[in-house]
Amino acid sequence: MMGIVKTLLQNMWVKAMGHNQANILRLFEQNPSARFLDLGCDDGEWTIKCASAVGTKTISGVDIVRQRLGVAESRGIETTHANLDEEIPLPDGSFDVIHANQVIEHVSSIDHFAREIHRLLKPGAYAVISTENASSWCNVAAMMMGWQMFSLTNLSSVHGGIGNPMAIHRGENVELSSWTHKTIFAYRGLIEFFKAHKFEFVQIQGAGYFPLPTVCARVDVRHAHFITIKIRKGSPKSV
Repeated sequence: MMGIVKTLLQNMWVKAMGHNQANILRLFEQNPSARFLDLGCDDGEWTIKCASAVGTKTISGVDIVRQRLGVAESRGIETTHANLDEEIPLPDGSFDVIHANQVIEHVSSIDHFAREIHRLLKPGAYAVISTENASSWCNVAAMMMGWQMFSLTNLSSVHGGIGNPMAIHRGENVELSSWTHKTIFAYRGLIEFFKAHKFEFVQIQGAGYFPLPTVCARVDVRHAHFITIKIRKGSPKSV
């Protein structure tokens, strides 16, 4: 029985992630001359789709796993090997668009991460950041049971799915410590965090509304499982 429920949850998660990716693509602005940067680009497959939504072929990606960067390079992405908890070796004000999908929850210092995004963006440029939502109904329900919230079960590199018997990755090995989750934002926290770092809030969208269909997240973003925020670096006059 437990296996059937976990399979259903995994199927819902996959559908929600697809909805989340569609949200991300809709938030991009068409700009063929834009310089696009993907933080946590992995093998570059999703990076290419995002850059295509922007309409640009000037694509850069940063990741900590060298093997994945090699695949990204084969797709025509200019890659940089870097730890996102350290300064990224790229010049200030280099990019028109920065994207990070399911990355901010993995970094050790969210303040450093936000400062680096602000540093790398041109004035007036924007970023699209997507993460899991601590206030999603499934996370709230798990904590009411005394379980670890779903979004914070992979908190150890020793063992996946800790503290939640329904966790998708329960019992699996976590290959890299950089893959563990450190900070899970709620809806309001994500907005206020980036405002504290001098970004202008543009828009936020939701995806996933377990156990109801993911489209419900369009109406109630505050309790969606995935939240995607669009933020803009102010012009020199407004900073």
